[in-house]
Amino acid sequence: EDGQWSNAMMNSKGLFVYSQDTEVDFTITMRTEDGTGSGYAIRNYTDFNKFDAAKSSNIAIDKAVNSKNAKAIEPGKYTVILEPAASVGLLNNMMWNMSARRADEGRSFLSKKGGGTKKGEQIIDERVNIYSDPLNPEAPTMTWVGNGLPMKKTDWIKNGIVENIRYSRFWAKEKGVEPVPYRGRFIMDGGNTSRDEMIKNTKRGILVTRLWYIRSVDPQTLLYTGLTRDGTFFIENGVIKHPVKNFRFNESPIIMLNNLEALGEKTRIDGNLVPIMKVRDFTFSSLSDA
Repeated sequence: EDGQWSNAMMNSKGLFVYSQDTEVDFTITMRTEDGTGSGYAIRNYTDFNKFDAAKSSNIAIDKAVNSKNAKAIEPGKYTVILEPAASVGLLNNMMWNMSARRADEGRSFLSKKGGGTKKGEQIIDERVNIYSDPLNPEAPTMTWVGNGLPMKKTDWIKNGIVENIRYSRFWAKEKGVEPVPYRGRFIMDGGNTSRDEMIKNTKRGILVTRLWYIRSVDPQTLLYTGLTRDGTFFIENGVIKHPVKNFRFNESPIIMLNNLEALGEKTRIDGNLVPIMKVRDFTFSSLSDA
């Protein structure tokens, strides 16, 4: 899908905002003829010249071919290498739940025992930095949100510490603070560890291409469940040994980001910039025949 559009808003109070956007979105799922292998790739850009359909398609083809005749292994806690399409859903859910009102009312993972919020507290690994920036050259977005509030560069989590929480106009007025809007897209800093290095340094683990059908289990701990798909592989002694049958997982992005082992290159997905990451003790609760 390739599109360009304009947005404008004005009201009787003198508010006027305007923006122009362009974006190309590409997703592809490849299946082997016998139906036992599946592969996936996703790409998202504001500049069409950065898009390479053949390269992206070949990634999906390779995953499909290499995932044929997957073997079943026992569910449990594994070291995982999460490609960006695997972690983006959990991270997105975490970001959308950074609401000050929900935290103040005791309904959030950011609620503090005895009242208040965890703003200013370290809740995840100190290597984690997540922010939004509408003028980022790799992932630009609209400079205002749907209610007309201006969007500026905002640190949400810095060195693992909660720097900001989203305040609607209403809740900001209730608490006597300035509103803090969230545009719905984020950037997470990556690291220098390549995918190949992550695999090489893994004694026993799972490479996950993608998570899907993600559903909430417990909003106060951000526990989610869902399934792997489109290429899940067993790693042993630094080598991808064979494809494995898909798993159901039960995991929280907060636990995931506390068990971080390594960060790699960022990829743009749905307007977000997300790094590949290596995480220990990721919980797979059961097998799936999908």
